Amino acid sequence: MDEQNFKNKLNSEQYRVMRKKETEAPFSGKYVHENKDGTYVCMACGNPLFSSDSKFDSGTGWPSFDKAIEGSVKYKPDGSQTEILCAKCGSHLGHIFDDGPTQTGKRYCINSVCLDLKDKK
Repeated sequence: MDEQNFKNKLNSEQYRVMRKKETEAPFSGKYVHENKDGTYVCMACGNPLFSSDSKFDSGTGWPSFDKAIEGSVKYKPDGSQTEILCAKCGSHLGHIFDDGPTQTGKRYCINSVCLDLKDKK
C-alpha cells in the first residue's frame, strides 16, 4: 500500500500514529478498558495482530497484550525501546517492554487507533 492509500484509508490521528510513528494520549483510546472477546486487527490492512485472550490491564493508559499472534508483527530497535510494526503493511503499532505480569514477561503497549476489534462470532 502506498502512502496515498494510507492517507485515504486512515483518519488524521490514525495516520499520525501509524505512519508518522507518534503516540496517542494515554487513557484516550477506545480499547484501553475493552473486555470483549475477539481478535484485534491492524486498522490499516486488517492483519490479525492480537487475541483478546492475551490482553491485560497494565494501568499505563494503552491497550496491553502479553503476546502477538505468531508472525503478525515485526520488531525494530527504537532508541532505548523496541518498536512494534505490523508485519503486513509496516505500520507503527506501539512498543514492547519486558515488564509484563504474565508468564511471557512481555507488555506489548499498543495505540488503540491502530486497532480494530473483530468480535468472536
